[in-house]
Amino acid sequence: MELTTAQPPGTPTWIDLGVPDLDRATDFYGALFGWEFDVGPEETGRYTLCRLRGKAVAGMMPDPEPENTDWNLYFATDDCDATVAKVDGAGGRVLSGPLDVMDQGRMAVIEDPTGASFCLWQARHRLGCELVNEPGTLLRNDLVTPDPEPARRFYATLFDFTLDDNPDMPDMPDMDFTFLRRPDGHEIGGILGDSSATRSRWGTLFQVSDTDEVARRAVQAGGSAEEPFDMVYGRLASITDPFGTEFQVGSPS
Repeated sequence: MELTTAQPPGTPTWIDLGVPDLDRATDFYGALFGWEFDVGPEETGRYTLCRLRGKAVAGMMPDPEPENTDWNLYFATDDCDATVAKVDGAGGRVLSGPLDVMDQGRMAVIEDPTGASFCLWQARHRLGCELVNEPGTLLRNDLVTPDPEPARRFYATLFDFTLDDNPDMPDMPDMDFTFLRRPDGHEIGGILGDSSATRSRWGTLFQVSDTDEVARRAVQAGGSAEEPFDMVYGRLASITDPFGTEFQVGSPS
């Protein structure tokens, strides 16, 4: 799916990752997804666009000691400052911003009440992901947290999401999962309550054509992969890149 306009508010619109070794990261993710890379100039911190068929699908930047070992998730907003103004009252915390990213857009970094961080993105010249929901691109983001109730209240307040508790998972009736839907009813992700989780984090799922093949590729490229498994929506595998960043890949049923 190709995107040519900014996503509606509350939609996951961009992902990027700080890496201690940009060359090794591009080798790994290029082998995994077939991405090509535009390395930015020094004045941008060598911010690198990851491309598929020439379209931007993610970003990377050198970071000798990244604090966050997850892909950073950006939610679309049509007014970054107005969304930031709602954060404290909803129970979250503003970590950075709002600030302009040259002429590309306006952003802020937020922490939700459970400790999970994410970003806001008000698009200008940079829309966000230009391809999604196809092999080699972002498919889905879900929040995994040991404390789901404050998270449900927070995101519903911040983005006017409606909360839909597990209506489409009859095969997993005991799973504490809440679908997050925009005001137009479109599902943008969900919140998984997991008492065994050691921290709250937004996970990233990339679509692939063959989960087992991509898991093998990850190991060959210097990462690691857990055994692929089947679930109601398709076949998934958890991958860890050479720097310890965890994410999932999945092929539809």
